[in-house]
Parts: sequence; structure tokens; C-alpha cells
Amino acid sequence: MPTAIAVTSADLVLPAPDRHTPPAAVLHPPDGQDLERTLADTTALLDRHGHLLVLLPDWLPAPTARRLHTVRALLESDRIALLPVDLPPLGTALLARQLSQLTVCDFSPGVIASAARLLSHYIYAGAVLGTVARLDRVPVDLKAHARSWSPSAQFSVLANPTPHLARLGPTAEPPPGPGFGTHLAFARGKLAGDWPAAELGPAWQVQGVMEHPLPAGSPAWWGTPKLIEFAAAIPDIGVLYQLVASVRREECRWCGLELIGDRCGFCATPIPSAAASPSPAASPSGAPSAAARP
Repeated sequence: MPTAIAVTSADLVLPAPDRHTPPAAVLHPPDGQDLERTLADTTALLDRHGHLLVLLPDWLPAPTARRLHTVRALLESDRIALLPVDLPPLGTALLARQLSQLTVCDFSPGVIASAARLLSHYIYAGAVLGTVARLDRVPVDLKAHARSWSPSAQFSVLANPTPHLARLGPTAEPPPGPGFGTHLAFARGKLAGDWPAAELGPAWQVQGVMEHPLPAGSPAWWGTPKLIEFAAAIPDIGVLYQLVASVRREECRWCGLELIGDRCGFCATPIPSAAASPSPAASPSGAPSAAARP
């Protein structure tokens, strides 16, 4: 069976893009499941899949993050990888789906785990906000803070891969977008409008647009419930495969697993910077070259 991908809430599991992609598993937080049940569920996943990759976003509540570390420690398993993620919630959900797509390819668990950092760089994640007064994830100048007090103000904010903030208006330019083929996902909070689908999608020349329910963690991440979150990512498994396969693979000197990039996804052991340099690769089907990874 393919390597298992896991997230910490059901609202981070997006519909599979095809019938081959398995859904991500859900490891519930402490307030939704006791430790004994979580240990049993995790053991069952390891028995069925061999290896488990768990996304660990930096916005997780501290008790949830501690629970994941506790489970790995109690099981004394080197087959569980806790993968740090610094994307907003909807972007995290797209990354989980991309990793699930890769599990049906011929990549080893170590390569898929270290691919999370690579793929995160190619996810364009942002939101339309009714206020930026409490936004602390993207730099906000004093003028934008002052404009937030206007009842009709709306802002387009890009958090990844490069922070960008602008007030929406008739002459406002969309944030800089990807130069490769993507699908756009968006989720509505308590803000009216259709800007991501009607304006941003055409400006970014996306290949498709899909609406999803808003993840529960999004209002806290963006500092307001008055938002429409959006994220664009590569949907094509062929392009994802080329992107990951074009990077030179190394062997972790600590746990022996395969990896790409400069750090093992399972034991976090870094490799020498010279060995971490990827081999040159052409941009697959309009996607950026793997040599441009972070």
C-alpha cells in the first residue's frame, strides 16, 4: 500500500483529483480523541502503509502538536515523519493532496517526505480580507492599518511564496501569480464577493477553479473571519512527478532513507550543502525548474 499522508482535521482533506489518489488520513487533536485511540489509529496506519507522513503546520494549537510528538515517541517508530509546514490552512490542504498524489508514484517515503518543502514553494496562498488590523503573518504598513477601519475596505493578501498586500479597487493589480499551470481553490468566510474566481483566476490564467469549505483554522491565521481564502497549486500528477524526480537524490547519513534537498524529512538530519544541490533540470510542462527550489 502507498505511504500514508495524515493531517490534523477533516477540513484539510480535499476531494481527490482522480480515482487513484488516496485521501489523507486524519489524526484528531486531543479534544476530539483520547490518546489511546490515537495510538491505535496510528499503529493501524503504520501496519497498513509502512510509513506515515504527518503535516505539522506552524499554526497548530500547542496541545495538538504535543500530541503528535507524544504519539511518535510512545510508538518508538522511525517510520513516522512530522513535516513542518508554514502555509496557510487552505494551502496546507492543497499540499496534503499533492503529497497524496505522489504516494501512488514510485517514490520512496523519504523522497515524498522531503518533497513537502519543495512543493510548498510552488503553492500561491493568500486571501481577500475585510481588515488587516490583526494580520501578523504578512507585513502590514501603517497606511493599510488605517484603511482597515473603513467599513467597505477589502485587501488582497498573498502570504506564499512571497508576501504581498494591496487594497482592492477598480484599478488594483492582482498579486503576482505563478508562471506555470495551476488550479485555484478558494473558500468563503464571512466576506461577500467573488474576486478570487472572477478576477484572480483569469489574471493568473488558472486551468480550473474549485470552491471548498473554509478550514476552521483560517480565521485565526488571517486575523479575521471576514475573508475569502484562496490558493493555487499544480494539479497535474505528471508535472509533480517531473518536478520531484528531477532533483538529485541522496541517502540520509543517519537513518539511511532517500531524500531530496538538504534535510531528511524523517529524522531532520541535514546533509552537506554541496551534496544538497539538485542536478540541472528543464521546467516540466511549464512548471518552474526544480533547480529553483527553496
